[in-house]
Amino acid sequence: MVSRPETGTDVVRLASPDVGEAELAEIREVLESGQLTMGPKVEEFESLLAQAVGVEYAAAVSSGTAALHLAVLALGLGPGDEVLVPAYTFPATGNVVALCGATPVLVDVDPVTMNMDAADAARRTTAQTKAVLAVHLFGRPAPLEDYPQLPMIEDAAGALGATHGGRPCGSLGVLGCFSFHPRKIVTTGEGGAVSTNDAALAETVRSLRHHGWLPSTSYDDMPRPAFNYRLSDVLCALGIPQLRRLAELHAAYERIAAGYGERLAGLDVVLPSTEPGDRHGWQAYVIQVDRRDEVMVGLRAQGIQCQIGTYALHRLGAYRDQGPFPGADAAFERALALPLHQRLTEGELDRVAEALDKLVSNH
Repeated sequence: MVSRPETGTDVVRLASPDVGEAELAEIREVLESGQLTMGPKVEEFESLLAQAVGVEYAAAVSSGTAALHLAVLALGLGPGDEVLVPAYTFPATGNVVALCGATPVLVDVDPVTMNMDAADAARRTTAQTKAVLAVHLFGRPAPLEDYPQLPMIEDAAGALGATHGGRPCGSLGVLGCFSFHPRKIVTTGEGGAVSTNDAALAETVRSLRHHGWLPSTSYDDMPRPAFNYRLSDVLCALGIPQLRRLAELHAAYERIAAGYGERLAGLDVVLPSTEPGDRHGWQAYVIQVDRRDEVMVGLRAQGIQCQIGTYALHRLGAYRDQGPFPGADAAFERALALPLHQRLTEGELDRVAEALDKLVSNH
């Protein structure tokens, strides 16, 4: 087989945001208005997001990490408090707990679903455990009802459009957190949001994102020092057309995921799935395969971009010596994210499947 480099025109891209003329028109409107931040596009973006998630309130912020940070702070978590966090997740999930002065308690994950393991969560719950930070990893809804019944923050960074028990992810806990990074189904370049049905929590988040000013007093009072975690009108304008066509985008991702499922069904890999009745968010198409690193190198050599799933936190210096976490180890060593975006062609899906077939079958 001819080896193709991982750069150039013949590359199967890992991600490709669906942005174009509609986004340009929205951004042009902002530029022509002269109000680039703290304007009407932020409110429009928040309204569309709240509608999509099925909640009363959504607050746009500067990143998914900022959303998580503000959610932890809004619940008043700090020194002396413990928060359950999956041991297999992007590090921001644990970092925000530590940055608030609370203790992130790592919990193993189910090696197949890669979401937090309910039995291990129960074992690690103590009198100091004040919240659960549950991740819908890669868009697969987590079984929140099986976790300790404590205040629940949803890390729904990759789960916009996903549903669990007929309800949208991001509406299931007291607070939901989203990311709009370019690998997400809706992107603002960088950006995030917090969703909730609790008016007091919503106001706290809005205060914390804007230096501590209190929105309900028209910013006459600033009861606490806080952050500048705002998201500008320019970036909200980028996301508005995508939120308007979220159902269409999500359906496109589902078609591509189904195309992978058909092509990879006979291979010696574990395919992503959900519980019956749930709907996957498809932030990434992550398979599990033996010799993951070797397979990843082989795909990249053929011009197919791919990436590890995410990180086993206990293998990072910041969280070392909390293990063992065999489920997280298995997920970290086997998870492989394949190209997933709405511009993937049938030919590119064939190319990925054929390359995987050869790499997996060679051993």
